[in-house]
Amino acid sequence: MEIVLAGASGLIGTALADSLRADGHRVKQLVRGGAASGPDVDRWDPAAGRVDPTFLAGADAVVCLSGVGVGDRRWNDDYKRLIRQSRVDTVGTLARSLAEHGGPRVLVAASAVGYYGDTGDHVVDESSPSGTSFLAGVCRDWEAAADPARSAGVRVVHLRTGLVLAKDAELVKRLRLVTKAGAGGRLGSGRQFMPWIALVDEVRAIRFLLDRSDLDGPFDLTAPNPVRNVDFTRTLGRLLHRPTPWAVPAFAARAVLGEFAGEVLTGQRALPKRLEEAGFEFRHRDLEPALQDVLG
Repeated sequence: MEIVLAGASGLIGTALADSLRADGHRVKQLVRGGAASGPDVDRWDPAAGRVDPTFLAGADAVVCLSGVGVGDRRWNDDYKRLIRQSRVDTVGTLARSLAEHGGPRVLVAASAVGYYGDTGDHVVDESSPSGTSFLAGVCRDWEAAADPARSAGVRVVHLRTGLVLAKDAELVKRLRLVTKAGAGGRLGSGRQFMPWIALVDEVRAIRFLLDRSDLDGPFDLTAPNPVRNVDFTRTLGRLLHRPTPWAVPAFAARAVLGEFAGEVLTGQRALPKRLEEAGFEFRHRDLEPALQDVLG
């Protein structure tokens, strides 16, 4: 199989590329900065809507995982615009190229469980409506950007991913550092759900969806057992042999994180209904063994 991958330098993209290559598949990369080197790397400019259709031609699928980190910087109007554009422009550029010039008949594009907004204790799955938060709106536009490819008969899959657990995941590294220092604790009420997935299952699920020609549309890439923030914190503390007695009040989170605090103080009780109905089997269904694996 030949895969064109955008976002190959990120956590998920790196792991996916390594997994595919280990099994003998060819991975070609689209990059935005620096000089392209070799026949399997090509530059593109999604902000300008430019990608070379000849680089896509002949591949079996395109996977787009591009997007700046939502928690990398304090939000202001410019960064919120970048969050949206780095997602919508990338998927839209690829979708329009596939619709206008042909090429791979499969487009697998990242999305997020933020699509559902704050769901409280209510269970949601792929049939549930979108929320009203900023990130929910970004996810709607992100998924809609693939419409030109879908209308042209391309099989389109949306990956509504939760919190990815991996030793190199930035959030995991931060939480581990804080907890080991004895300063771990819940965020706000701690009752918000954290839909999570182990990196190994994220990669396995993407490959599962690449292989299954009968599957399209949105899929929740989350483990079957989402946990509340307070339970996540306690589990991490127990595995690191540290107490987690503290709490970050909502007002303090808003003072530090600004508008982004509204996203981390809320959550989604999202379940991977369509993945499990399709026969996907998770390696990590429960949080504690998944975190044990991540923490080594």
